Amino acid sequence: MSFGQAAGKRHGFPAVRDRDACPCGSGLPFGGCCRPLHDGVPAPTAERLMRSRYTAFVVGDERYLAGTWHPGTRPDAVDLDPRLRWTGLEIVATAQGRPGDRRGTVEFEASWRDGADTGALHETSRFVFQSERWWYLDGDVR
Repeated sequence: MSFGQAAGKRHGFPAVRDRDACPCGSGLPFGGCCRPLHDGVPAPTAERLMRSRYTAFVVGDERYLAGTWHPGTRPDAVDLDPRLRWTGLEIVATAQGRPGDRRGTVEFEASWRDGADTGALHETSRFVFQSERWWYLDGDVR
């Protein structure tokens, strides 16, 4: 099943269509940005993987999040709350994480809303390139 077909079936999460702006904030349509990654195309950089993971949080794609988490640090389960809405992503800084690198970091701030409450998650995420793909390792939250 493709991600686009499944997007509207995730109970309580917003559906994103191919022509819609990608939630990751790249300025590209979802179908030309994060959807191909959600469908199995490897992320070319650590930043692209981080953006696609943010989009997975927005649309409730727990399977993608688990599948891009390094097996050595992945939790037993990824459970997302559909009441929590991710409302924006800002990339603060990146280090390495480009083609040819073995490691990378992406510092970002992700805004959220939960009912009347709002806030932002500020994290520096670590990534590793192994087995011909980028993996999310872990992150330091501020």
